[in-house]
Amino acid sequence: MSAPFAPETNSLGLPGRPEDNRVVVAMSGGVDSSVVAGLLKREGFEVVGITLQLYDHGAAVKRAGSCCAGADIADAARAAEMLGIPHYVLDYEERFRKQVIEPFAEAYARGETPIPCVSCNRTVKFADLLATAKDLDAAALATGHYIRSRAENGRRVLVRPHDEARDQSYFLFATTQAQVDFLRFPLGDLPKARVRELAAEMGLEIAQKPDSQDICFVPEGRYADVLRKLKPEALRGGEIVHLDGRVLGTHDGVGGFTVGQRRGLKVAAGEPLYVVHLDANAARVVVGPREALDTEEVSLRDVNWLGEGALPDLPATGLSVWAKVRSTRPARPATLFSDGTDTRVLLAEGEGAIAPGQACVLYDGEDEGARVLGGGFIARSRRNARAEESLDALNVRPRLSA
Repeated sequence: MSAPFAPETNSLGLPGRPEDNRVVVAMSGGVDSSVVAGLLKREGFEVVGITLQLYDHGAAVKRAGSCCAGADIADAARAAEMLGIPHYVLDYEERFRKQVIEPFAEAYARGETPIPCVSCNRTVKFADLLATAKDLDAAALATGHYIRSRAENGRRVLVRPHDEARDQSYFLFATTQAQVDFLRFPLGDLPKARVRELAAEMGLEIAQKPDSQDICFVPEGRYADVLRKLKPEALRGGEIVHLDGRVLGTHDGVGGFTVGQRRGLKVAAGEPLYVVHLDANAARVVVGPREALDTEEVSLRDVNWLGEGALPDLPATGLSVWAKVRSTRPARPATLFSDGTDTRVLLAEGEGAIAPGQACVLYDGEDEGARVLGGGFIARSRRNARAEESLDALNVRPRLSA
């Protein structure tokens, strides 16, 4: 575990002087990670840049908004050369395919809406790359994520960053405590505009480079292309069914839909319709009115807890938290319940269009500096009473534990 934060010694809270510490920087080829490398080199750390080749090196060379392939690897190499630090490219393509791309396709085939960035962070980047950093005798692994890390009660904790518009804490909830203790996030106190200014001051060519897209391996958002290659059964045709039981039309596969979707349904019912549920087993897309998406409670799986104590220690009345069910939505009041095996979150104000596979991330507050308590993936949601009765009548999913 890292030593307590010592600002008088160095900005990363590592023991000794900056020059006494080797730090590996995960360089994606973008402006954020390049500035991290520059800031740490300027402070005096022994910086080693590592870029991961994660997928088809050739296909992404000319595609804007990609990362970790093609031109982005070249950008990272040029930034490292400009900064005067050693730079290495590691071929993690096979690991990325097995740990991120294939699970992504399998999730869509199950009717879920996966978040591959979370899987990439907790496996390839913060497990495999972190292990490599330790093999290189590094004292820390630094990244360009917009989140803060600080020492507290003998360990490090994650807190929301200064630039709330760039907050990436939602994608880092699955980071384990051991990983948090080794990771550092130097951009947590900076706004994006200042980061670009720093890149220009450092003479980096990528100072105005556009940010990478969320799902780097899905060209132009065409999920169906990935599914057709890896999980063709996800594109098995079936029926589009209304909550009241009416068959309204057919579709080309549940993998082409997400909960909350309105456009592209190609059915007419005299009212606006939304995807309410995806029944992958029967290849049914269930649609209904907008109010059928209103969600009051979610059940979580694969929970990662970063708060104090353990989840089984929660009182019967639950723990008051703030919950974020999508990266673009604000954190809202909620109550967390857990008996050690079943973990549920009661949403005080309700939410709409929550899909299985999405994350529910928990905080101890709603504003800048709020601590990340952890979270989990949504396994099941409880809608309003009318929608629940209709879904149960259609027998499309298991019941949520009471």
